[in-house]
Amino acid sequence: MAYQVTGKNDTRSGFGVGLLELGRKNPQVVGLCADLIPSLKMEAFQNEFPERFFEAGIAEANMMSVAAGLATAGFIPFTGTFANFSTGRVYDQIRQSIAYSQKNVKICASHAGITLGEDGATHQILEDIGLMRMLPGMTVVVPCDYNQTRLATLAIAGIQGPVYLRFGRPKVEIFTPAEDPDFQIGKAQILAEGTDVTVFACGHLVWEALKASEILKEKGISAEIINLHTIKPLDEAAILRSVSKTGCLVTAEEHNVLGGMGDAVANVLSRNLPSPQEYVGTKDTFGESGTPEQLMVKYGLTANDIVSAAEKAMSRKK
Repeated sequence: MAYQVTGKNDTRSGFGVGLLELGRKNPQVVGLCADLIPSLKMEAFQNEFPERFFEAGIAEANMMSVAAGLATAGFIPFTGTFANFSTGRVYDQIRQSIAYSQKNVKICASHAGITLGEDGATHQILEDIGLMRMLPGMTVVVPCDYNQTRLATLAIAGIQGPVYLRFGRPKVEIFTPAEDPDFQIGKAQILAEGTDVTVFACGHLVWEALKASEILKEKGISAEIINLHTIKPLDEAAILRSVSKTGCLVTAEEHNVLGGMGDAVANVLSRNLPSPQEYVGTKDTFGESGTPEQLMVKYGLTANDIVSAAEKAMSRKK
């Protein structure tokens, strides 16, 4: 897949646009928000479909229970709040009322990861991918830019069962096509082909991986960059195909290295193709207040960190 930067925008805006499109196409789609309508970019849906929108207030657990009830009645609820409040605060309701009975609820989570920035550790959840991928039957999707978040929002409406859609606050590069025929839930995307090392990335770290590939190229290193936007179900065939070629890998995510995308990839490789792997992610820590750029540097989530990890992984190859 070729890529070209066409601008910058926040991924949460891609969700807002996608939700409005869905509302116009499918009368069963309903929206719920926990007192963060502007932050989740849900105003357009609310204004156009007020009878299909429910403001839950600062009562996230109740919002999840209401969503489960709406799904039971045949609607397709899209819940919206910050990732921390979409998972950690309401895990019991998701597990018991949504996942256990496979309710058709789409849990849409903004302001994920360290790039939430100045709001600090209490809001910067770095454990949510692990929490959600461990729930039986839960689909977990982490798109990489504005366009892909819009497409993911449209796509998950067609998946029967619970879905966790994770996106963010800062404006990031838009580099995937607005209408991408290669985008499919559960299918990894090769953004750059390489032979020396594979970099699997999701969310905001996909762009950092692409920048890292250019730095590595200048060093004579050929890196294969794969956008692993669907953490569950994981594209195991794509993982094995790439690593069997390159012989080593890096996993890069805006999430704790414990329990996230990197561990999901390691699980596949340990059973099928044990290989040198390096993790780029937060190291068993909470975040702190700061600009997204400052925090990406401090917590080792930049292109340069991916370059260092790639070189280390390559040094471990037999």
